[in-house]
Amino acid sequence: MKILIAPDKFKGSLSASQVCDAIKKGINTNKSQHEIELCPMADGGEGSIDIINNYLSLKPVELIVNDPLFRPIKSTYYFSDLTAYIEMSSASGLTLLKKEEQNCMNTSSFGTGELIKDAISKGFKTINLYVGGSATNDGGIGIASALGFQFYDNSKRLLSPIGKNLVSIDSINMSEVSFNFNNIDINVICDVNNLLHGKNGAAFVYAKQKGSDLIEIEELDKGLVNLQSKLIKHSFPNIENIPGSGAAGGVGGGMIAFFGAKLISGIQNLIEVTQLENIVKDCDLIITGEGKIDNQTEKGKVISGVCNLARKYKKPIIAVCGHEDKNTSKELGLKKVYTILERSNSIKDAIVNAEKYLIEIGSEIIVDI
Repeated sequence: MKILIAPDKFKGSLSASQVCDAIKKGINTNKSQHEIELCPMADGGEGSIDIINNYLSLKPVELIVNDPLFRPIKSTYYFSDLTAYIEMSSASGLTLLKKEEQNCMNTSSFGTGELIKDAISKGFKTINLYVGGSATNDGGIGIASALGFQFYDNSKRLLSPIGKNLVSIDSINMSEVSFNFNNIDINVICDVNNLLHGKNGAAFVYAKQKGSDLIEIEELDKGLVNLQSKLIKHSFPNIENIPGSGAAGGVGGGMIAFFGAKLISGIQNLIEVTQLENIVKDCDLIITGEGKIDNQTEKGKVISGVCNLARKYKKPIIAVCGHEDKNTSKELGLKKVYTILERSNSIKDAIVNAEKYLIEIGSEIIVDI
């Protein structure tokens, strides 16, 4: 039997490669003679470029940029030929902040804009921006500011490009923009399809996990509504109803409006880079997984993408995860789900000892099949 192991990372615990290795080790404890193919995956969030680097041999560029709170930080992006690969989380990520610093009312994507500016200045013609794991809800005005856009309130006061100032934007000045974005292809690779604002928008769905309370979330949502209205007023494209415009706190929509960017599904991008479909065609069983299976899993996450391929080629698929919300596996078409939390003593134990539990699960999988 040929077994494909194609999981995402277990966030805060193991990388996708470590998850693969642990499951394989578990399978091999039974001295099985199965052929095992490892294909660590990502969905456009943190760790995506690590996966891509296994296939494209990217070269790094290091520079000092601003973190989400405008403090200097060393960041890195990568390139191959005339294409730059940038992870938003490396400059504007939530993990760059201490818990008490996290609040997307006060954070900015400015540092990500500095990475993009450097890449364009060096002559790269295609920018692939992976936007998962952001600390921001600024509608992309931070990135835009780093590239020369200026945002003013109704008193003609220049605004800092942070979340809480979205609601105060009255005018947009482009006189300092020095690049012709018609000559640059910018792809925003994202793992969600949320709209810019509203109950399924950036603020209401994601701002809480970025440190904002309910009152602040409502203010951020109003800010995104205001940004949309001012974009239309200044003849930018209407991004209100574009799925994915709410990605990374509205960066998805902002990149379309300011730079003519294209939104691309993160899991589809990684499926193409890894040539996963060809591997799926040739396997007998698929094992996928990620830290949590919930109602977000269907919306562009790794498990969803791998399940779609399994369904297309009529391959049995099972999943391993830290925790599964009730009945989610049925909707995804998973044959079975193994969870770490049900066999651990606590959430902390599940996170700290994830490798041990995945080895245990791997040994059970090969017996169960």
